[in-house]
Amino acid sequence: MPFDLDRTTHHFTKTDSGGVQTVVADDPRDVNQVALIRHHLQQEVERFRRGDFTDPAAIHGNGMPGLAVLRDSAGKIEIGYETTADGARITYASSAVEIVSALHAWFDAQVRDHGTHATHGAPPSAK
Repeated sequence: MPFDLDRTTHHFTKTDSGGVQTVVADDPRDVNQVALIRHHLQQEVERFRRGDFTDPAAIHGNGMPGLAVLRDSAGKIEIGYETTADGARITYASSAVEIVSALHAWFDAQVRDHGTHATHGAPPSAK
């Protein structure tokens, strides 16, 4: 990760059509972390749209739940990016039940692996 995990939090919110991954700086005034989050997520969106999930695999392992389906789903997932006041978010949407299930399994694995640096649900700033 190009940003400091001890100064940021990942939030994974499952939706009926996929989910929302939000990464925020724990201190919204930490402009360096906010910039690093935004840059990293922009790059990830470009990769994910091509079915390139190399980064999460490098961190969490190639056997990560949902990863094989996501790799094979290039062009079948709508992946969007937007900035937030304290970081950025990626939205994932698909009408394919198998892909939505893979996204949910992938979110669960990331929350488990990131420990205290990740949570299910939207960040308090988005509520």
